[in-house]
Amino acid sequence: MAFGLIMLGSILCVILGLKWLLGSVNVWYYEKLKLGDKKSLSLPPGDLGWPFIGTMWSFLRAFKSSNPDSFISSFVSRFGRTGMYKTLMFGSPSVIVTTPEACRRVLTDDEAFKPGWPTATMKLIGKKSFIGISYEEHKWLRKLTATPVNGHEALSMYIKYIEENVISALDKWASMGQIEFLTQLRKLTFRIIMHIFLSSGSEQVMDALEREYTTLNYGVRAMAINLPGFAYHKALKARKKLVEIFQSIVDDRRERREKRGPGEKKDMMDILLEVEDENGRKLNDEETIDVLVMYLNAGHESSGHITMWATYFLQKHPEIFRKAKAEQEAIVKNRSSDQKGVTLKEIRQMDYLSKVIDETLRVVTFSFVVFREAKKDFMINGYTIPKGWKVLVWFRSVHLDPETYDDPLEFNPSRWDDFTPKAGTFLPFGAGSRLCPGNDLAKLEISIFLHYFLLDYELERENPSCPLMYLPHCRPKDNCLGRVKRVLSTRNA
Repeated sequence: MAFGLIMLGSILCVILGLKWLLGSVNVWYYEKLKLGDKKSLSLPPGDLGWPFIGTMWSFLRAFKSSNPDSFISSFVSRFGRTGMYKTLMFGSPSVIVTTPEACRRVLTDDEAFKPGWPTATMKLIGKKSFIGISYEEHKWLRKLTATPVNGHEALSMYIKYIEENVISALDKWASMGQIEFLTQLRKLTFRIIMHIFLSSGSEQVMDALEREYTTLNYGVRAMAINLPGFAYHKALKARKKLVEIFQSIVDDRRERREKRGPGEKKDMMDILLEVEDENGRKLNDEETIDVLVMYLNAGHESSGHITMWATYFLQKHPEIFRKAKAEQEAIVKNRSSDQKGVTLKEIRQMDYLSKVIDETLRVVTFSFVVFREAKKDFMINGYTIPKGWKVLVWFRSVHLDPETYDDPLEFNPSRWDDFTPKAGTFLPFGAGSRLCPGNDLAKLEISIFLHYFLLDYELERENPSCPLMYLPHCRPKDNCLGRVKRVLSTRNA
């Protein structure tokens, strides 16, 4: 009996010792060995996790549960509400920042921070896309590509096309019976971004591209395990297919451009193929394709998801639905008899609907984190982020901070009445020089869709209590399965 207890105690000691040893490997390697003479740096508290995998298992376990915020909560409970925590994620020593001021400083200081996306992510999105290029290249390409999708003139040009496709889609869905509402919305927003970049595209090509993008996105937040059966391996194969499709599109466009007349309308593809920098250098095919891969992905994923969530929240809260609907009916009522369709001026008059969209962006936080890398040792709030370490700007914590937003999990558009968020407290499209260039276009698409949906439709979900999934983006597991139903409009009653 005594011998058995001694053996059990010995085994327990060995297990605890092994656990301590494994938990110390990353500390020794990244703090003691890698930092060398910088050992005295005041690093934030935290946990570098296990060798090689760091805290990735904890992250994935939390985000595959019903409580994704348990990942950050575990740091807070162990190390206090410091707002900054060291960790090892996506293969790199990192500092997670969760407070508005720290997030704002990281995002806006281009002298101290540069993009720091994981190597695995850059392999999927493209090292020549916006997430991988230098500040100077980004500034040049951003100016080039943002102009056609922002500003009064550009947005006015797209309203009619967006409107026609929204009206057609809603009419079609109402006759289809049960549909995956999110899937159909993503197809709609993909059609719109394809029109802006490529003017047109066959249904077959669009469906093929959209399918590959779905697979690609599942690999972006997954463990970078390039073995058959794993999400990252499938995503790499999807990336390869996307590149092949875009290469054929680029080749075809180059050939057609040689035959086109001087007055023909140009789209974003033409701009990318024609542009030259101050030294006369043009984009090569790899650069052009990486920009396309990134823009077409970002340009339909976020719009599709946020539109789904805004519709979901409106339908879930009848009093909010009625208020938003009344605003849209008043706008239609005030139109002149000869006006056809919605105008940009009217969209800017949709005050309550704008609050609905902002509240959706806050609650959902489509991009819950972005990555930066410290270009030099940098101190924030008394803690040092060492040069070369990654910085994970955790938007989700900022948007759900009870010190900024009362009852932060509640969907309440009226919280925005006479409320202007302080810098760093509302970051749905990022901040600084790398602010999402398509944010105005995204809000335009969402506004037009909700305008027509509120006037004449409602969504009846098949599984109202369907659980959510949080990777790669927050969504119902059934992709919001339900029916879009036409309702009797009070305007015509």
